[in-house]
Parts: sequence; structure tokens; C-alpha cells
Amino acid sequence: MEITIEDTLKEGKQGFDKALDHLQDELKKIRAGKASPNMVSDLKVEYYGNPTPMSQVANITSPDSRTLAIQPWEKNMLGPIEQAIFQANLGLTPMNDGEFVRISIPPLTEDRRKDLVKQSKGLSEDAKVSLRSGRHKMIDFIKKEVKNGYPEDAGKKKEAEVEQMVKDYTTKIESILAAKEKDIMKV
Repeated sequence: MEITIEDTLKEGKQGFDKALDHLQDELKKIRAGKASPNMVSDLKVEYYGNPTPMSQVANITSPDSRTLAIQPWEKNMLGPIEQAIFQANLGLTPMNDGEFVRISIPPLTEDRRKDLVKQSKGLSEDAKVSLRSGRHKMIDFIKKEVKNGYPEDAGKKKEAEVEQMVKDYTTKIESILAAKEKDIMKV
């Protein structure tokens, strides 16, 4: 089966969607001074010799905006959960009370907020690099097809379509970043 320009554009759009989803997932992990179960849910905990995401060995809740409560389904997991949090180097101190592991989220300093904004900008730049890479692949494919007999004016229209798609996704990335920046800098 031969790959068409339409297939390539559809595949490219899916790649752009994945880049956007990945950016949103990564930004969820950046705390803006509020406790969020997403901060620790993906941390790997040693569970019977296998590294397992914390969300699969414990219930993670946020009883208030400054506290995380992690209740393991097995009491013997309290120690490994504490260890995983220390090893993740999140700047958080877990407290084990025999039932739960509690984490108090300290308020962010101005410098820390600026660092988090920088980190967010870096993640958005990675997403933009992914878009540019996808654009490059699609345009190369279109040019190759034009050389192989695809009408040149139709090829130019497809290239313009790709450019517009990249602009639209770049705008989405920038609006996501602006919202995250506002969230981080809000005291």
C-alpha cells in the first residue's frame, strides 16, 4: 500500500497531538505551590522487586491545598514509598505516621517560582521542537511526491496547510504555557 500526502498529514497531526498531550502531562507535574496527586503518582516504588508507579500501590489524595496523603494498600509499603519520595529529589519531606505518608507542600519562594517558569518554558520549547521536526518530515515528503509527479500547485497548497497546522499548534502551546506561568506566579 502506498503512502499518500493525506496519510502523512494525518500522521503528522497525530504527532502534534501527542506533543501537546505530553507537554500537558509534564506541566501537571510542576507544582505551583498547591498539592497535587500528579506530583508523585508516577514515582517508581520498589514493589516486590519491581519498580511500580506509586499510583498502583497506594491511594494518593490531597486533603487540602498544602498536603498530600499517601495511603498504601499494604502497610509494608510505607517505607518504600518514603524512600521513593526522597530519591525523587522533589524537595519534599515525607512523614510516616504508621498509616499514611503525609507530605506538607511548602509555599514557593519568588526564586523557586521563577525556576519553575523557566522549567515550563523549557518543556514548551521541547514541544515546539517536536512540531518543527514533524513539519520538516511532512514538507520533505510533499517535496518528494512533487518530484514523483504530484502536481506542484497542489504540493504548495499542502505545504501551506502544514505551515498553518504548525502555527495553530504553536499558538496552543503558547496559551498552555501562559496559563501555567500565571498559575505558578500567582501567590
